Amino acid sequence: MSSLQNDSSEKIFVLEDDLWYSQFLSYHLSSNPDHQVEVFNSVEEFLGRLTETPSIITLDYHLPAVTGEEVLLKILEKSPNSYIIVISGQEDIRKAVSLMKLGAYDYIVKNEETKDRLWSIVEKIKHNRTLKQEIEVLRKEVKQKYTLGSDLVGSSEAIKKVYQLVEKAAANSINVTVTGETGTGKELIAKAIHLNSKRAKMPFVAVNIAALPSELLESELFGHEKGAFTGATSRRVGKFEEANGGTLFLDEIGEMSFNLQAKLLRVLQEREVTPVGSNKSIPVEVRIITATHRNLLDEVKRGNFREDLFYRLLGIQIHLPPLRDRGHDVLLIANKVLKDFCQQNDMEEKSFSSDAQRKLLGHPYPGNVRELKAVVELAAVLSDSKVVTDADIQLQKAVSASSSEEKTLDEYIHETVQKFLDKYNYNVVYVADKLKVGKSTIYRMIQKGDVLIPEQKKY
Repeated sequence: MSSLQNDSSEKIFVLEDDLWYSQFLSYHLSSNPDHQVEVFNSVEEFLGRLTETPSIITLDYHLPAVTGEEVLLKILEKSPNSYIIVISGQEDIRKAVSLMKLGAYDYIVKNEETKDRLWSIVEKIKHNRTLKQEIEVLRKEVKQKYTLGSDLVGSSEAIKKVYQLVEKAAANSINVTVTGETGTGKELIAKAIHLNSKRAKMPFVAVNIAALPSELLESELFGHEKGAFTGATSRRVGKFEEANGGTLFLDEIGEMSFNLQAKLLRVLQEREVTPVGSNKSIPVEVRIITATHRNLLDEVKRGNFREDLFYRLLGIQIHLPPLRDRGHDVLLIANKVLKDFCQQNDMEEKSFSSDAQRKLLGHPYPGNVRELKAVVELAAVLSDSKVVTDADIQLQKAVSASSSEEKTLDEYIHETVQKFLDKYNYNVVYVADKLKVGKSTIYRMIQKGDVLIPEQKKY
């Protein structure tokens, strides 16, 4: 008998009224330690337990007081994702075909070949399910590839450096640490690295450490066994197992408790996890990308974060600049968000007026890209025409730009030219004379988008 390979526990229900044969099936199926086999001799008890969604069910076709078809239909209703193997004492091709049309996965006759046939079918089920999972992962991630562009746009020097590091990180499996303020798009960067790496066909699993109580986080990451604690009614696969072969994104890693940090370090060193309530270790091979808005080195110095874990996770460091430091990337992102929102909501295509663009550029965005996205989507809804005006742009006044904000020399120059253009009705010749600069210099600023004037005023 060939050994079956399995990455996680298989819950198998056996419904069989013949006590000897039920023991026969249970013995052979249980020879694989990853199989959790439960035998039922009562149809009523069996149907009452289907809420536990077993992976595989073996169904005795000839049951007292009920037909195999009736039980099969009830299984399909209560546990539609279970694979059903019908086992019968009689070889009836017509009946087998009929049952498989109804939804049974396969049909086995009770004879000397039953054991080998059963193992072969179980192995085939596992293989098919793995293929389906991989296809589903690919379908979801291909869809993600086409939506990542909404925020991963920009031509500023600050974001170009980020893109270069993303390319380097995607080329290998080194761990990655992504830092930056809230809303800068840290998870988006993690997904971009995963989708452009050799692991793209495997799962991308994200966990927000800050969103989970510390007492639940260990179970979330490493899984737990049935009965491990109150409420653990069944085995749960942890995020490490779920991400096996792919990428695990640990957001807000700085919020992890010191006690759990030690357990995480062991998993990274040993490359295996031990579910809560289990003595059995499970090998895992996962690429780790972490993110935080904290300065982890400062947290190490304060004694809040383990130094050995810090260096284990560090790898390539990617710092995402705040939106206020990305200049005209604000407009590139805003235009893309506006276009996508209009398409997704069957709205006519819209654009920003010059005044609206200036208003967008003048805000510091403490919520970063996330805030800009919310502002643009609201503006699209408020706008009654194809042009979004400054009146449609709703900004939080409490977080408006400070006059003491640090800017580059170029930014001060562009701001000054913009103010003079606004003041003198966008008369480029007059403003150039007033500021003692060549008018060609201002026209170049307009062409590059460093300053903005209405279309009808370009002369």
